[in-house]
Amino acid sequence: MGRREARESAFQLVYERVITGEKNAFTLELFKAKNAAESDYLEAVYGGVCAEYDRLTALVARYSKGFSLERIYKIDISVLLLSVYEILFIDDVPDLVAVNEGLELVKTYSTEKSSGFVNGVLAAIITNKDKILSGEPDENKKEEKAEEVKQEEQSNESETD
Repeated sequence: MGRREARESAFQLVYERVITGEKNAFTLELFKAKNAAESDYLEAVYGGVCAEYDRLTALVARYSKGFSLERIYKIDISVLLLSVYEILFIDDVPDLVAVNEGLELVKTYSTEKSSGFVNGVLAAIITNKDKILSGEPDENKKEEKAEEVKQEEQSNESETD
């Protein structure tokens, strides 16, 4: 089996992680046996998503403008976690390949409208990739901070009235 099938298996593993809240070593071994030629990739990507789960989830939440994580389909979250991990941490997967493969998974497993949403989130991640990896605040963070300051000022004004 090739990389595409291994990526689909990685997606299924990540989906299981999203649903159960736990990494499942037994399922990983089953998928590695099924994808022997790409077992290193599968183990690296799934292990990486699990290790970076909180950070990746926070990034998905940050770049999902107008949507809380609770409103996003679990399938879409799973694809986003996998694709964002590949974009940020897997050097031999070009960013556009990670996006295109993620979109193919969404088209196969999710709704018609999901591909536009997922594409938008991944585009924002790629745009801010260097800032994300260096820890610099990106444009979304600056906008969020400005909105917080504005709300705080409005709150202070209403208290003094």
